[in-house]
Amino acid sequence: MIVVDSIEGVRQLVRTYRNQDQTVAFVPTMGNLHRGHVALIKKAKKYNGPVVVSLFVNPLQFAENEDFSTYPRTLERDRAVLEEQDVDLLFLPEQRVMYPRGLQHQTKVEVPDLGSILEGVTRPHFFQGVTTVVNRLFNIVQADIAIFGKKDYQQWVVIRRMVEDLAMPVEVVGVNTVREQDGLALSSRNSYLTADQRRVAPALYRTLQGVADSLRRGEANYAQLEEHACADLSDSGLRPDYISIRHRRDLMMPDKNETEYVVLGAVYLGQTRLIDNVEVSSRV
Repeated sequence: MIVVDSIEGVRQLVRTYRNQDQTVAFVPTMGNLHRGHVALIKKAKKYNGPVVVSLFVNPLQFAENEDFSTYPRTLERDRAVLEEQDVDLLFLPEQRVMYPRGLQHQTKVEVPDLGSILEGVTRPHFFQGVTTVVNRLFNIVQADIAIFGKKDYQQWVVIRRMVEDLAMPVEVVGVNTVREQDGLALSSRNSYLTADQRRVAPALYRTLQGVADSLRRGEANYAQLEEHACADLSDSGLRPDYISIRHRRDLMMPDKNETEYVVLGAVYLGQTRLIDNVEVSSRV
C-alpha cells in the first residue's frame, strides 16, 4: 500500500492508473475502521481496479459542542486493516492540506433542502461540512467510483444530489449497513457506549423494523407510526430525536400510495447520538 499526504501525490498515482485504463474506486473515511468500512473496501475491490482510501477527520462537520477532539483516532490499527485488505493507495492529508486557507475561509458546498431536514435540523452545520470535504476529496482523487455506507442514509442521498447537480464525473455507490449480531449498526461512536447502554442500543433497529413491518402490511398513517415508534424508544430507555418515514430516493414526505420507503431514526443514549435506517418495499 502506498501512503501519500499531498494532493499532487494522489493525482500523480491516479494518472498512472488511468493511463493503464484502470477503474479507480474511492472510499472516503474518517478512520477508526471497523467491519462496516471493510465492507466498503470489499465493494470497491469488485471493480477490479485500484482502490484509494482517504483517512481524514473533517472538522467542518463538527459543531463546537460536538466530539471532534475526542473522535476515535486509531491510525496504526487503521493502516494495518488497509494493508490486510490490499488497498492500493491511502491518502492521509493533514488539515492544512485539506483547508490551506483555514476553515473560516474555505469555499463551502451546500445542498439545499436535502441538507436541512432530518439530521440537518439537529445538526445544521453537518451536511455543509460533509459536502464541502467530499467535493474537495472528489476533486483531488478524481476516481471513477465512490463507495459510501448506507447507514448514513441521508448523507448518501445528499452526496448523490451534489454529484448530480454539479455534473461530477463520479458514480456514487451505496453499501448496505453492517450490523452486530443483535442488530446494532456498526459505528465508530458505538465505542462511547457503556456496557449497560450497549445492551439497550439495539432497540433503535428493532423499532425501525417494527415500523417497516407496519408499512409492509399496508398501514399508511405515517404520523401515528412515527409517534408510536418514538414512544417505544422512550420505553426502551432511549431518547428519540426523530423517527421519520420518507420516500427512499429523495427523502421527501411520502404520499398514501407510496411503495418504496426508508424509515430513518436518531436517538440519544446518554451523551451518544445514534442513527440508523431501514429500507422498505411494500410493493406486492
